Amino acid sequence: MANPIARRRAISIIAAACGLPLLGLARTSHAGLDPVVWKGQALGAPATLILNHPDRIKAQQLIERVVLEVQRLESIFSLYREQSALSELNRFGALAMPPQELVAVLEASHAVWEETTGLFDPTVQPLWAVYAHHFARSDAQASGPPSADLDAVKALIGFQNVHFNRDRITFAKRGMGLTLNGVAQGYVTDRIVAMLRDAGVTSSLVDMGENRAIGHRADGAPWRIGLANTQGGDPTDAVIPLVDRAVATSSFSGFRFDTAGRFSHILDPHRGAADPLYRRLTTITGDATRADAYSTAMSLMDMTQIRATLARQPDIAVDLVTDAGDRLRLT
Repeated sequence: MANPIARRRAISIIAAACGLPLLGLARTSHAGLDPVVWKGQALGAPATLILNHPDRIKAQQLIERVVLEVQRLESIFSLYREQSALSELNRFGALAMPPQELVAVLEASHAVWEETTGLFDPTVQPLWAVYAHHFARSDAQASGPPSADLDAVKALIGFQNVHFNRDRITFAKRGMGLTLNGVAQGYVTDRIVAMLRDAGVTSSLVDMGENRAIGHRADGAPWRIGLANTQGGDPTDAVIPLVDRAVATSSFSGFRFDTAGRFSHILDPHRGAADPLYRRLTTITGDATRADAYSTAMSLMDMTQIRATLARQPDIAVDLVTDAGDRLRLT
C-alpha cells in the first residue's frame, strides 16, 4: 500500500523566485534584498513560503506564526492524525461543535459539488480505501477490486448525505467517510495568505500544497509558476505569470494504486475509476480553495463540460495538456 503522504493529489507546480526554481531553494536568505524562504510540510506534503519583507526579524516572526497555524489546521484536516477533527468525524460519523474551519471547507466543497454535478465529491474516501486495501494484498487482481466491493461503497458516496452547520456535522449513512485532500491544501494556502496580508505583507508566494501569490516579486515582475505532469518528475511544459492569483494542478500520474498504472487516485464518484483524459490540468483563479477543488473536478470532465463550467465561472482559467500531448489554454 502507498505511503500515506503519496495519497495527496499530484500538485505538479514548480515556482520560481528571482530566477531560481523554488524547489531548489533550501536556505533562508541573508542578503538584504533577497526573500526569506521557508520550506516544510503542510498536510503531509511539501510546503514553501517565499516572503519579501524589509524587516528580517519580523519576517522570521511571521514565518513562525505561519508554522504554528499550519500545525493547528493539520489538527483539523489531517486524515492521518487519529485525533484530528476529520478523523474523529470519519470514525464516529458525527462531530459536535466542529471547528469553524472545517465547516468553512464543507461549505466551499458543497458549492463546487453542486456546480460540477457531483464530480467533485469529498465522500469518495470509502472508494479510495477499497482500492488501497485491494492493491495492498499480495494476491491482488490486476483488474481491480471486485465489482461487489465497489458497488457496496458507491452507495456511500454522495455529498448530499453530509449534513452540517456550525453546531454539528453528521453522515446520513453508516460507513461514510470524507477526504478533504482535494480542497484542504487550497484552504490552508488561503488562510496563510490572509494572515500575511493582515500583517501588511505585499509580496509573497505561498505554497501549502497549492500556490497563491500576494502581489509581485520584489523586482516588480510577476511570480512565475512552472507546470509539469508530476511534481519534480517531468520537465516544465508551461510557465504561468501570477499576481494576486492562485494555481492548482491535478494529474492522473501523480499517484497510482497499482504497479501497472491503470488505477489513479483521481476517482470518479459516479463510476468509481476513471480513464485519464489529460496529462495534467491546471486551474488559475482568485483563491486556492476553489482552484484546488475545480482542478480535481475538471480532470474528470470532457472539453465540452469544461467549457460549460468556465462559462458559468468566468473568473477561472484552465491550462491543460491532453492525453495526446496537446497544450490548451481555456478561459
